[in-house]
Amino acid sequence: MKIISVFNNKGGVGKTTLTYHLAHILAEMDKKVLILDMDSQCNMTLYGMQEETLEKIWRDEDYVIDNGFESAKQQMKEDDFNNLFKTTRTMHFLLKSVEEGISDFEELPPPINLANNLDLIPSRLTLFQYENKIAERWTGIFLGEPLPIRTVTRIRKLAELYSEKNHYDFVIIDTSPSLGILNKVIISTVDGFMIPCLPDMFSLYGIKNIGEVLTKWQRDFSICLQFISKEKCKAFPKKPVRFLGYTIYNAKKGENQKYNWLTKAHFDYVQQIPDTIKKHIAERVREHLSEEMVRTSIGNDAIMHSHNTLTNMAQKYKAPI
Repeated sequence: MKIISVFNNKGGVGKTTLTYHLAHILAEMDKKVLILDMDSQCNMTLYGMQEETLEKIWRDEDYVIDNGFESAKQQMKEDDFNNLFKTTRTMHFLLKSVEEGISDFEELPPPINLANNLDLIPSRLTLFQYENKIAERWTGIFLGEPLPIRTVTRIRKLAELYSEKNHYDFVIIDTSPSLGILNKVIISTVDGFMIPCLPDMFSLYGIKNIGEVLTKWQRDFSICLQFISKEKCKAFPKKPVRFLGYTIYNAKKGENQKYNWLTKAHFDYVQQIPDTIKKHIAERVREHLSEEMVRTSIGNDAIMHSHNTLTNMAQKYKAPI
């Protein structure tokens, strides 16, 4: 099983759209895929399910999120509490035991099925609470304290637990555009990430920002692993995250243009992306990529169209384009 994230700290670049369709394509290739929605804006979740279904999921677990597992266990009817684990729950619910500092529950609630070979664990607006807890406990990982280490590695652990149970080939994590500590933990503990780009100035700066913070994040984790025991190191991935490449989105075919970019300005920005990657994304993160791979977007000369309103229609009907 490989854990992948599609990440850019610039919004509106088609990150969630790409993640959604990538997951469907892998599923159609007979790969078993789980999507974890770790963006509190819940766009991926709304791609996959009706709002009424999501509202019921949130409503059923509201008491736990607001008051905690211990209180819920005391105040809720035993059957109602136990039934929470028999239906789909959100990522915040799954992380709540670590947030509270109590033992993890033994039963894994089932994800929601989107298509053959494809499942989703939805998000909710309260996910920021877990991010606050990561920030609060962050320094504790350098001291080898068990709870901070659980807090930082729990998202990866959940991916592993669900994969062991349901035999996933890929777990794909959808993230917010933020460079905050939640994404610091996610991007630093997945196996690989790709960057979706628009052919514009903002994508160049997005790559620059990601490269710079990733170097800092990896330094933090490297220092941490030097100070904790080998047993505690097992909670972290064996290898550092790898940069998988980039995609170009929102280009359209144009007449008499060799590469079919919408305008010459778009093509000029596209040409700058490889050098921006080489300059700002550390070589150790991309050492497995050849020079040609760095200089070529995923999909080569294929065009990923903006599709005008088709993307919105795909979201409305909960179906891939």
